[in-house]
Amino acid sequence: MNKPLKKIVIVGGGSAGWLTAGIIAAEHASAQDSGIEITLVESADVATMGVGEGTWPSMRTTLKKMGISETEFLIECDASFKQGSKFTHWITNTHEGYYHPFTLPHGFNDINLSSYWQPFRDKISFADAVCQQSHLGAHGLAPKQITSAEYSFAANYGYHLDSVKFGRFLRKHCTEKLHVKHIVDHVSKINSAKNEDIASITTTKHGDISADLFIDCTGSASILLAKHYKIPFISKKHILFNDSALAIHVPHENEDSPIASFTSSTAQTAGWIWDIGLPSRRGVGYTYSSAHISDTKAEEELIEYITPLMGKKSANAAMIRKIALNPGHREKFWHKNCVAVGMSAGFIEPLEASALVLIELSAKMISEQLPVNRQAMDIVAKRFNSKFLHRWDNIIDFLKLHYVLSKRTDSDYWCDNKNEMHIPESLREQLALWQYQAPYKYDAIHTEEMFPPASFQFVLYGMGFVTQAPHKKRTDQSAKAEALFNENVQRTKQLLSALPTNRELINKIKKYGLPKI
Repeated sequence: MNKPLKKIVIVGGGSAGWLTAGIIAAEHASAQDSGIEITLVESADVATMGVGEGTWPSMRTTLKKMGISETEFLIECDASFKQGSKFTHWITNTHEGYYHPFTLPHGFNDINLSSYWQPFRDKISFADAVCQQSHLGAHGLAPKQITSAEYSFAANYGYHLDSVKFGRFLRKHCTEKLHVKHIVDHVSKINSAKNEDIASITTTKHGDISADLFIDCTGSASILLAKHYKIPFISKKHILFNDSALAIHVPHENEDSPIASFTSSTAQTAGWIWDIGLPSRRGVGYTYSSAHISDTKAEEELIEYITPLMGKKSANAAMIRKIALNPGHREKFWHKNCVAVGMSAGFIEPLEASALVLIELSAKMISEQLPVNRQAMDIVAKRFNSKFLHRWDNIIDFLKLHYVLSKRTDSDYWCDNKNEMHIPESLREQLALWQYQAPYKYDAIHTEEMFPPASFQFVLYGMGFVTQAPHKKRTDQSAKAEALFNENVQRTKQLLSALPTNRELINKIKKYGLPKI
């Protein structure tokens, strides 16, 4: 029990496996003799399915810590800059849309501007009033200039990326720079120790591979946590209905076509269509509820969306990939000496790009809380499970919020989404409270919340939610709010005149690269 933890085996590759390997290896200096030995085993027989092509700003910190050049990453992964999400037709089927930007409202740590914006909600959108980023999105502008150092920014950003290329890029970096051992082999058996830990995995060509900690990154198959340990799956389909997706690659009209700064989410009859801009193409897909629409009808709606982008003939001939989704998560994520990361832990629709950031947060906590020995592991596991059960609840509440606030009644899908029996009690309580006070610091229960109070503000007020006027505020606070609104106007003008478009910046990065830090 007191034997030092020295060996980690990650089963499964893709974004989940290689991100996890890279984050742990960077933290624990796997290249040194005193470091942790990390081995990743993946089967050549298993095709990796991308968990999504959008990241949160946290990915900048992750890549930087792993020692990755941002220039190299952007070029090799066909990546571009993401500054948030735009939601169209969510309020009504004709509503133009609203933005959920990554930048916090101006002065957010000092004052809650939402209270001072409310009297002007009919004149200016919340996002436009409190930050510059929605204006940048409307003009397709980048979050930085070519003279900005790698990972620095004028406006907060994450990335849009090709998930398959990203997995390959991470694999190359982890094996060549971070000394992660890579074994391509099929896992045929899982062997238990006397205390019911996993002692080793048996592979077809490399025999038994032992470790002190096993990380399950085998996707929805979850061969360690689900199949071996039989950890139950908790379905969330009664809250978030979407269980199917259709995905397609849409070419740009030409090599100079604009690259969107925001992930576009356009609501449909029984779900929504994502549209993600990469330098070489657009990633488009329809995630929907099979209980509310047939696959055939969903495909028709997707083709209707892409026809203006690629022409009727090409749209009808396009190769559309069907993906089955199972919304929910495991009852726990760390059991004995096995912890699940990525889709093996759970999956939920990609409405707010939660998949990759969950992998980052999982790997970060494993690496920073890595137990010294087996005796400490159960305590760390208990903490990990508690933390991530809360995170899943937070994600589910936040995603459901988008549906609950919709005024659409044009299909059973939208009506069912607003039925109280499909709304978590925690979200109902929050909505009741937010009628009288805007989300703010006390709404963040844990550190490193997946979706901070500012995110709830952007969605609430973007969707037209009204919080009653609070008790009369101090005069000096009103003056401070007015000053911040004015500062935002001036800062917006500066950025609109100074920043290039996404396409212009990506082209310059390919030619010159970004300055090193």
